[in-house]
Amino acid sequence: MTQGWDRLRAGAKVWPLGLAAFLAVSAVVRAQDAGNLPSGPTPSPTVRSASPYNVEQATAQVMPLSLDDAIDLGKKKNLNVLLSRQNQLGVHGGILTAGNALLPNLSAVGKTATQQINLAAMGFKPSSLAGLGLGSFPSIVKVDTTSLELTMDQALFNASAYYLFRAAQKAEKAAEFTSLNVQGTVVLQVGTYYLRALADASQIENAKSLEKADQEVLRQATASHDAGVGTNLDVLRARVQLQTQQQALISAENTFAKDKIALNRAIGLPAGQEIALTDTVPFAEYATLPLSDALALGYQRRKDLLGLQAQIDVAEQARKAVRAERFPTLGFNGYYGVLGETRGLYHGVFVAQGTVKVPVFQEGQLRGEREVAVAQLTALRQQVASLKVTIDQQIRSAMLDVQAANDLVKVARSNVDLSTQALQDATDRFASGVEDNLPVIQAQAVLSNAQSRLVQTLYQYNQAKLQLARNTGVVETQYKAYLGR
Repeated sequence: MTQGWDRLRAGAKVWPLGLAAFLAVSAVVRAQDAGNLPSGPTPSPTVRSASPYNVEQATAQVMPLSLDDAIDLGKKKNLNVLLSRQNQLGVHGGILTAGNALLPNLSAVGKTATQQINLAAMGFKPSSLAGLGLGSFPSIVKVDTTSLELTMDQALFNASAYYLFRAAQKAEKAAEFTSLNVQGTVVLQVGTYYLRALADASQIENAKSLEKADQEVLRQATASHDAGVGTNLDVLRARVQLQTQQQALISAENTFAKDKIALNRAIGLPAGQEIALTDTVPFAEYATLPLSDALALGYQRRKDLLGLQAQIDVAEQARKAVRAERFPTLGFNGYYGVLGETRGLYHGVFVAQGTVKVPVFQEGQLRGEREVAVAQLTALRQQVASLKVTIDQQIRSAMLDVQAANDLVKVARSNVDLSTQALQDATDRFASGVEDNLPVIQAQAVLSNAQSRLVQTLYQYNQAKLQLARNTGVVETQYKAYLGR
């Protein structure tokens, strides 16, 4: 884009600048994939200070981290958020550059020079000037001159440059929506990572509880065997079940550690920074938003849609700039200063001139630029229409996911209660010597699966609500309301 601004300052054709200004906001989400929101940002490198090489180091202290803290850190330090802010600054710089083409430019120039001139080579010969009575003079002269000038140039009327300035202003709005859209993606990503880590922590607690139960079953089986009323098979079954549960605990702890690393990188913390999650798994019945209200909210608040609409404004201004290239341009330039021999007399000098430029015949270029501008504008309008259909599809799907996940949570909770009761009954029968420990082990496996399923369905329910908030364009401001916190 900088090259485009330079061409404008140089007085070249301004339409290439319009195209450059239009392309400067191509980072605005176009959502060309009709089935997906823009992909989530990659985890950010940690940049705490102004120096890009001063990477934050992990500390020995455990850092308490709530969901709100994690999202705030993600908004501040995620790489895509940082890049979107730099994009905004770059577009703002383009506005200043484009606006400068409409302002007067003043510059001061000072020069001193020494020249040796061959007057004879320029036609000033004594023989040819004899009739003028000038006498003789040297044909080779040396001149030392010094000048000081104040130059000015001003575009008095340049409609194309004006519309390009307006396009740059619209581009800043598009860049702002891009930044907000990135923030929404980061909130969804960080929230998902945090909920996943909470689910991992719940899996660990369940695994530890079952491990204790398995230890008790093994103790009872061993005691029965030692008393001569139990079999060695009961002891072997109990030991196998205990070791199986220990494997599940190790796997759950490993998954939890890796998911905390992923969360650290998403919010800009060092991978080795130890964190302690201070929130618990949220659960709240979501008051279903009517579909019509959800769609209206999405059309009003989705930043990718607003960004495309802002790009349409940019393209409209660029198209006007193309049309204005047929108009005459008025300009003024000149200078005032002093000029004289370096060690002699100085005198004032000035030039003041106005220019009028009228394009006479540039039909091939002008028509080509017009077709490009119209094609860009038409493509953006088609993308807006397509994105509205995509928003409809995404909101409907998200609402179905929320409802289904809510029903799954209810069934999973009921299964945990029933499995807990079944395990208690089987344990009592084994303790009283009515049966061996096989039903106990089977009941423990059923309870373990039910508890794991409950944890997963709670995670799916909360994640579905976050996704619904993202699809309606309010996740960065209303995630608490959707999670029931």
